[in-house]
Amino acid sequence: MLLAVATPGLAKDGPAQDAISPERLSADVRTLASNAFEGRAPGTAGETRTIDWLIAQFKAMKLSPGGPDGSWTQAVPLVHTRLGQGSVRAGATPLVQGRDVYLSTVRGVDRVAIADAPMVFVGYGVTAPERGWDDFKGLDLNGKVAVFLVNDPDFEAVAGDDAKGRFGDRRMTYYGRWTYKFEEAARRGAVAALIVHDTPGAGYGWATVTAPAGENYDIVREDPTSRVLLQGWIEGAAATRLFAASGLDLATLRKAARRSDFRPVVLKQRFTTDLPVRHETAESRNVLAMLPGKTRPDEVVMFGAHWDAYGVGTPDAQGRTIRPGANDDALGVAGVLGLARSFAAAPRTDRSLVFALWSGEERGLLGSETYAVKPVYPAAKTVANLTLDILQTAGPARDVLLVGAGQNSLEDMLGDAAKAQGRVVTPEALPERGLFYRADHFSVARRGVPTLLLMAISGASDLVTGGRPAGQAWLDGYMKCYHQTCDAWSADWDLRGAAQDVGLFRTIGTKLANSRLWPEWRDDSEFKSVRAESAGERK
Repeated sequence: MLLAVATPGLAKDGPAQDAISPERLSADVRTLASNAFEGRAPGTAGETRTIDWLIAQFKAMKLSPGGPDGSWTQAVPLVHTRLGQGSVRAGATPLVQGRDVYLSTVRGVDRVAIADAPMVFVGYGVTAPERGWDDFKGLDLNGKVAVFLVNDPDFEAVAGDDAKGRFGDRRMTYYGRWTYKFEEAARRGAVAALIVHDTPGAGYGWATVTAPAGENYDIVREDPTSRVLLQGWIEGAAATRLFAASGLDLATLRKAARRSDFRPVVLKQRFTTDLPVRHETAESRNVLAMLPGKTRPDEVVMFGAHWDAYGVGTPDAQGRTIRPGANDDALGVAGVLGLARSFAAAPRTDRSLVFALWSGEERGLLGSETYAVKPVYPAAKTVANLTLDILQTAGPARDVLLVGAGQNSLEDMLGDAAKAQGRVVTPEALPERGLFYRADHFSVARRGVPTLLLMAISGASDLVTGGRPAGQAWLDGYMKCYHQTCDAWSADWDLRGAAQDVGLFRTIGTKLANSRLWPEWRDDSEFKSVRAESAGERK
């Protein structure tokens, strides 16, 4: 049974409080995660129903359209692809899609045909002059298949390794993300890029990798060749066998890749594949709503979540095909809707408030990236972006988890808001998962906008009932359903903790929107210099 919870930072009763009640959050998730929305995949009938429903919610709140030219939406032109059945081989060894490898393409081509392409192990595939690191050593990757390790060169480093401490130790940098590796392979002319999967380094299991079932999306690009023809992963045990067939020991090469003198290694096998591709262009949409500020409407505080999930896939053991994304991220969407209802029921703020619900997060932050490339509200005048992406459903907690500790001064505001709730801030327990680079706030962070992300899979919450062991039990249970059919709404959820977390953003957003504060990046943040370029526009 869901119980009401008083959320510090809101009125104790009335419309503002009710807007962020556990009951209201649950009701919104129950709708968005229902079968009628078909898993909310971009470019499908499920998207149309989702967009229509979200706009109706904002209209009922009497918010203003926040998109381009007074519209409720921003177009997100996408390439939508799905690989069909075909042959994949490394030398004479067949590789089974979904078992040994997971492959997809973001190119709008009819076939992916690669014949006897050399395979080259490039270690972690990092070029970082500022850290004194180059895994490629001038290697020409044109026409080759680049094979990478996941995460950073110092992820497994020990004392004495050259990489030790160069990339933040266990805290992942952007160099550790699969997106960076695919981008780097394309920049160097590779025809394909494959990442060796291991659960600790990736932060998720093989089932999560294979969840899209050969389907992929990308934004429509002026130069499609800026992305590799084929991208994907090699399952860990399959990779070990593949390297052994070339007389190479993958475990030994992992250690070698932690040295700055590492040089790429050519495998004996050549890569061959012939796969049909179904492709189409689709126009997805971001949904944007706003409450104009009273005195400084050109200065914007933004709240965000992503509306998309993984749509319809192959049947699970129970025959279910819809992956409803109830927590990831219908619950985050419900939180943003709750914030919008709460602010709509309160006196207008001095600065404008924007409520952004993004498309295509699950396909590589595509909706938020589209916005960041063509912003409706200039990054220079965007005060902050506050993003909700997965909240815990196990009840009130004594703490709130902070993703990306040490990035900017919004962390201090989070600490103050948590203290007002009688809670504390706990830095994420698994910084090696790189969660700071895996949610929609990252698209605007790259453009200098200070950001704050709440994401419950960043560690075990210290739950009021059961403490951190109970929080770990919730986390372990949820990760089994991450991107799966079982990420579904449940009447057994206790959303009092989720309501607490949404209330934190209400408190922080109110302070930012009624002040002249401009949050700042820390001196050692990679985004500080980007923000500094537009300092003259904030006076």
